Amino acid sequence: MAFAITAYFIQTCYLTFDYHREDHGHHDHESYYGDRDTESLVKMMESLVAPIPMEYNRLALEGTHENSTDNAKRPAPLTGGCRIEGYVRVKKVPGNLIFAARSGAHSFDASQMNMSHVISHLSFGIKISPKKMSDAKRLIPYLGRSHDRLNGRSFINHRAIDANVTVEHYLQIVKTEVVTGSGSREHKLIEEYEYTAHSSLAKSVYIPVAKFHFELSPMQVLITENSKSFSHFITNICAIIGGVFTVAGILDSILHNTIRIMKKVELGKNF
Repeated sequence: MAFAITAYFIQTCYLTFDYHREDHGHHDHESYYGDRDTESLVKMMESLVAPIPMEYNRLALEGTHENSTDNAKRPAPLTGGCRIEGYVRVKKVPGNLIFAARSGAHSFDASQMNMSHVISHLSFGIKISPKKMSDAKRLIPYLGRSHDRLNGRSFINHRAIDANVTVEHYLQIVKTEVVTGSGSREHKLIEEYEYTAHSSLAKSVYIPVAKFHFELSPMQVLITENSKSFSHFITNICAIIGGVFTVAGILDSILHNTIRIMKKVELGKNF
C-alpha cells in the first residue's frame, strides 16, 4: 500500500550564526551554514578571531574601545518552514510516519521549535481520477465523504501558549471497493482507501515532531451492482398486476355488502 503526502511546515527553528565584519570602511554580513558539531563551531570561531589584532582584543576585553558593545542573548530569529511532498510504500500493518529534525552535526533548541503545519494532501492507495469518482458517485452518492479528510487542514501551535509540543494524527483506514456487473462481466470500478482522523497536541520529552499513526481496519467495504434479469422484471409486473386485482376485489366486496345492507335498512327488514 502506498500513500502520498504534501505538507508545509510553517516554521522550524535551530541555532543560527550571523556575524559582522568591518575592514577599512567596508561592512560585510555573513552567515554560517556548516556543521553544528562542537569541533566545527570552534574552528569557525578561531578562523574569525585569528585575523583580529591582539591590541584590538585587549581593548575590547577592557571595554575601552569606542565601538565595543555589550554581549546580550537575543532570541533566535524566526526562520521559514519547509515543504514536504512524496510517496511512501508501506505494508498493510499499523505504522508511524514521523517528521522530525535530526542531524548528527546540528544542535537544536527544542523549546524554540514549532511543528505547526498545513496538510495540503494526504491520501492512501492509488489516486483516483475525477472521472472515475464521478461515475462511482452516480451509483453511490455518499462515496468519498471520508476521502482525504485532512486535506487543506492547518494544525497551529501558538508558541505563546506552550513550547516543545508534538502534533499527533491518528488515522483509521478502511478499504472500499466498488464492483459493477456480474459473472464474467464483473468490473472493479474503484478501489480506494478512506480514513477517519483524530489529531491532538502532546508535550514532547525530547525534540517535538509531527507524527502520523496509521492503522488499516481488518474489515472492508464491498459495494456491488447486481443487474436484474428480464424474467425478474416480468415476475415483478405480474405481482403488481395481481396485487391490483386483489385490492380491487376486496374494495368491490366491501362496497357491494355495504349497499346491500343499506337497502335492507330502507325496506325495514331485519338482518
